[in-house]
Amino acid sequence: MTELEKENPVDPKVAAYRQRRRFVFEQLFMCQFYPPEEVDGQLENLVCNEDLMEELEENDLPAEDVAALKEKAARIMACREELDARIDEVATGWKTSRMGRTELSLLRQALYEMLYESDTVPYRVAINEAVEMAKIYGEKDAPGFVNGVLGRLVRSMGLAEDEP
Repeated sequence: MTELEKENPVDPKVAAYRQRRRFVFEQLFMCQFYPPEEVDGQLENLVCNEDLMEELEENDLPAEDVAALKEKAARIMACREELDARIDEVATGWKTSRMGRTELSLLRQALYEMLYESDTVPYRVAINEAVEMAKIYGEKDAPGFVNGVLGRLVRSMGLAEDEP
């Protein structure tokens, strides 16, 4: 559990959901340290940090759930060219090749959820969770940057048309 989460306790279901998100985020983050041709093989071998693994075990996360989370990370990485192209289209003055690994991992995860998991993850939730994680893992300006890019993606995808 992060210091921010300790200071602001949340519903246990939300906490468990965030742990799962963190697991996927860490997998995506670590993959960026390998050449693209090695990512698929490396995903099978990656583990997340000990603290997160302990939290997952304390919450009785079954091994098949861990496998499903790794599979989600693999699906996101398999789509990275498509995701990065969409991000590049809206990230004014930035290209994914110049973005920090933290921000890029969060953007890929949120965009993937907006494109492929919108039936279970509303876009507002994907954005909010990415911004919250940017506050924890990113630099000072990361939350605003992530929010801005995801907001432009939402508008470019026509998702915000139903809003007042």
